[in-house]
Amino acid sequence: MTPAHDTQAAPEPAPDEGRGRAAAALAETVGAVLAHTADATGPRTPADTAEIRAIADAMIRLFTGAPLRSGGQLTIKSLAEEAGLRRNKLTHKHTGLKDLFYALVKAQQGPSRPFTDKEREVSEKQKKDLARVRAERDTLRTKAQQMARVIHVLEAEYAQLAQAKAALDEELAARAGVTYLSTRRGT
Repeated sequence: MTPAHDTQAAPEPAPDEGRGRAAAALAETVGAVLAHTADATGPRTPADTAEIRAIADAMIRLFTGAPLRSGGQLTIKSLAEEAGLRRNKLTHKHTGLKDLFYALVKAQQGPSRPFTDKEREVSEKQKKDLARVRAERDTLRTKAQQMARVIHVLEAEYAQLAQAKAALDEELAARAGVTYLSTRRGT
């Protein structure tokens, strides 16, 4: 074998993976700068510096896809869980880091690509199918409402006929001098 055959080409990272690593590297750099700035400015406590480092480390873990304490979603809630902090630390105290996180998430997602002709055709077909199914549903709903009204009218007519029959049976029984005994057939 020649040396060219011995070397293996490194697999190219997927585009999303490359963006995630770039976002993680940026988060690491910004986190280190912010932590160093927090150390240098003085009024902050060592706890603030530790929180900043924890948030930056959590960002790195989330963007590289290796969360330790959270589900790995790119949300502020997951970032706070991953950093071991309460969410309000990010939303009220470290708003700059929160904004950085949102910007990195948005940058990682990248621009949306335009639809291909085939995707556009499929979308149009699905829209037409949806419109057809909705029209069919509306037609069936209207027919069901009409049937319900017809059933209601028939029930009312049946009740009137049953009352008229009962009145006629009573009148017939009174004329014949016979007491009417109702039968137990489906009355």
